[in-house]
Amino acid sequence: MIKPAVPAQRASPARLSPFAARCARIVDSRAFDVVIVVAIGANAVVLGVETYPHLGGARPLLHVLEWMFRAVFVVEIAVRIGTHGRRPQDFFRHGWNIFDFAVIAAAFIPGLHGDSTALRIVRIARVLRLVRFSPGLRTIVTALLRSLPGVGGFLALALVTLYVYGMAGWLIFGERFPDQYGSLGQAVLTLFVLLSQETLPGLIEQGLTVSPWTLVYYVSYVLITANLLLNILIAVIVNSMEEARRLEMTEGLAPGYDSDGDGEPDEVDRIAIAQRIDDLRLALSELERELRIDRERPG
Repeated sequence: MIKPAVPAQRASPARLSPFAARCARIVDSRAFDVVIVVAIGANAVVLGVETYPHLGGARPLLHVLEWMFRAVFVVEIAVRIGTHGRRPQDFFRHGWNIFDFAVIAAAFIPGLHGDSTALRIVRIARVLRLVRFSPGLRTIVTALLRSLPGVGGFLALALVTLYVYGMAGWLIFGERFPDQYGSLGQAVLTLFVLLSQETLPGLIEQGLTVSPWTLVYYVSYVLITANLLLNILIAVIVNSMEEARRLEMTEGLAPGYDSDGDGEPDEVDRIAIAQRIDDLRLALSELERELRIDRERPG
C-alpha cells in the first residue's frame, strides 16, 4: 500500500505564495506519490532488463526510458523544492530530501556517462527511494541508523571474543591442526565460520582427539557467541526500533500525526481525551451517589 511520503517541513498554507501553494497541493496528492512510485518501480524493471546480454534493438529504447525517468525525477525534485517558496534551502533540512536530491543529481555529473559502473550504482540507488513512501521501511531504516552506536559496541565485544578464543585455539590446536589453527588469523577465521554452527560437529570430533576438555572450549564459545552476543544484538536493534517509532511519531513522519496542530501526536491526544472522559465519568458517578444519599437522608 502506497503511503504519503515524508511530509515536507514547510510554512503553513496561509503563508505560502500561490506558486508554492500549488506545488504543495501537487506534492500532497496521492496521485503524485503513485506516479513517483510507479516511475521508481519501472526504473527498477528497466535496470533488470539491461542485465540480459542479448537485447538487440531494445537498447536504444531502454536509453530513451532512462532519460524519461531522469526527467520525471527532476520534475519531482523541482516541485518538492517549490513547496518551500522563497526558502528552497528548507528542502534540505530533512535527511530523506538530501538523499533524494543527491541520487537524482548524481546522474548528471559530467564524469558519469554511458554504461559506467558508477552510473549504474547511482541508478540502482534510485530504487532505495521507495523507502520514503513506506512508513514501515522508514522506521526500519531509521532504527538501523540509530542502532549503529550500539552495534559498534557489539562488534567490539565480538572481536574481543574472537581474539581471546582464537589465541586459545592456537595454543590448544595449533600444532595438531595447522590448517584451522596454525596462526591467529586462521584460528579467528575458523571461529568466524563456526558462528553458523555448521562446522561444530566436525570441530568437536576433531578436538576430542586432543583432549576431552576441548569440549568445554567449543561449548563455551557457542554459548557466548550464539546466545549471549546474539541476544545483545537483538536487544540493541529492538531498542532502536522503539526509538525510531517514537521519533516517527514526534517528528510527524506518519501522515496525520498532529492534525490539530497542538504539537502533540493525535494518538497522545486520543489517550488524553479517553483518560479525561474516564475521570469525568467517575466524578459524575460520585456526584450521583452523593445526591442519592442526600435525597434518602431524612429531613
